[in-house]
Amino acid sequence: MTAAAQQPEVVVRPDAADLARTVAGALLDLVEHAQAAGEIPGICLTGGTIADAIHREVARQTVSRNVDWRQVELWWGDERYVPADSPDRNAAQARAALLDHVDLDPALVHEMPASDAGHTDVAAAADAFSADVRSHGRGGFDLVMLGVGPDGHVASLFPGYPQLDVDAIALPVTDSPKPPPERITFTFPALNRNRQVWFVASGDGKADAVARALGGADPHDIPAAGVTGVERTVWWLDDDSASAR
Repeated sequence: MTAAAQQPEVVVRPDAADLARTVAGALLDLVEHAQAAGEIPGICLTGGTIADAIHREVARQTVSRNVDWRQVELWWGDERYVPADSPDRNAAQARAALLDHVDLDPALVHEMPASDAGHTDVAAAADAFSADVRSHGRGGFDLVMLGVGPDGHVASLFPGYPQLDVDAIALPVTDSPKPPPERITFTFPALNRNRQVWFVASGDGKADAVARALGGADPHDIPAAGVTGVERTVWWLDDDSASAR
């Protein structure tokens, strides 16, 4: 279920705004370094309030950085299975905050399918996205960013759900405890094959889940405990989310 054991790094900033600025700067550093080495970095984005703040900070900071956004490949770790124009989609939120403000190559932006994309159901959409990853995912991403829910979920892998024990790339979720009920998510095997994993959490509502994940909880109870990067795992926290450690 989990990648090879390693000690995660923990970085704590005073508040959510400082956290967003710090993570955005680190993300741009990663892209700059990869491109300086002649690589096209593959980055898997997440959704949520702190992710939105990070994306806005990336857009703000990128004007002073040496980044060619047409040479960045983007993915998402999970998605709400709703129409393409729904503001509830993680991809829509990322576009409004970041993607619409930089010059991207559309061929390198891999959104998970929307409910009106022509697939028969969410399971077929998950299969189609899995095929996209097999064709273009290069065996793993340079970076996967993940939020953490108060219940310890990551992507759309929820405590006690059967998706936690399936060896696949992407799976459908039809009964999410958070609306909307239908989603597509990467699995543990897919999340654990990437060079770096960054967890980002803000607010005291996440403190217990963060503490339990860092304390080695069973991933069936706290799915965030079941994901690590192959080379590096970083927990980016603010004072509130780190308060129960």
